[in-house]
Amino acid sequence: MADADLTSSANAALAWLLLQFLLCAVLIARAGFELSRSADRLAGLYGWGRGWVGLALLATVTSLPELASGISAVALVDAPSLAVGNALGACVVNLAFLVIVDALQRRQPMYRDASATHLLSAAFGVVMLGFVALSVLVGTRSPTLLHVGLYSPLLLGLYLLALRSVHALEWQALRAMSSGGAGSVQQGTPPGAPREWRRFGLAALLVLLAGIWLPEVADALAQALGLSRSFVGTVLMAVVTTLPEMAVTLSALRLGALDMAIGNLLGSNLFNVMILSIDDLFYTRGALLAHVSMVHAGTAMTALIMSGLVIVGLVMRPQGRVLRVTSWVSIGLVSAYAINVALVYLSAG
Repeated sequence: MADADLTSSANAALAWLLLQFLLCAVLIARAGFELSRSADRLAGLYGWGRGWVGLALLATVTSLPELASGISAVALVDAPSLAVGNALGACVVNLAFLVIVDALQRRQPMYRDASATHLLSAAFGVVMLGFVALSVLVGTRSPTLLHVGLYSPLLLGLYLLALRSVHALEWQALRAMSSGGAGSVQQGTPPGAPREWRRFGLAALLVLLAGIWLPEVADALAQALGLSRSFVGTVLMAVVTTLPEMAVTLSALRLGALDMAIGNLLGSNLFNVMILSIDDLFYTRGALLAHVSMVHAGTAMTALIMSGLVIVGLVMRPQGRVLRVTSWVSIGLVSAYAINVALVYLSAG
């Protein structure tokens, strides 16, 4: 009887954790949809380019769950592998979601219509992910300043440089369109903008609160299921915290804004890698990447490979589809993601 009571209690606790996890997912997905609608309206009101909105504004806000979850994981839960796995796993999930974007482009692979500006975003992502992989492999031998690894200011600087560089390209394109009569950038505050900013802010706040709640639920769920924190962070949490990106991307595609969709996913990856520098600041036991499992180096390298495939697709602009469904680039992305999930599950302890 006692064993039956314990089993029943454990099942009830697991069901409650799963319910909380599902609720986090629903809240994040709903808020992400509202973010996409508000951002598109703001782009129309101000005359901003959709590609830039996706890269900077949406990518930053939709990555708030990774930011909140990472800080919460290192500061409250003391789970550095959960934080690093979530950030890097989110990068891999974002890149894998490009397969869905590609499949939904019915006429031809998405790489045929995508802006060449995305090459710059993907290239900066490769550089930043390379430094992360190297720092994980170096481990405790990585130089630090106080308790912060020297890679942290480097990642932050690269992220800001990426935003500045991509913004310069987008601004040149907008000026060219404006001089050609294709549109203009709105000066001042257009009517209706304050109300739209409030909606945008409320949706962002909801994403942030759900992101703070998520790591505690995920950590308890990992213990209940006997899964490693590395696996839960890299796979389960990464999928949930990228739901805003998914919702925004699908909404952008419905609006016909392919560049906003791609810019959101690639821009989110830049922000996710930069988040590691912020997590490092809140982790007071030493350099963050020196206190995590080596399996995260594999995840960073997987993201490197997938980013390289995206760059190849943007340069080669493939025309054909495999089995009339998607491009060969997407086949490579799916394969890399599946291999990474298997390796994390088998290797993480």
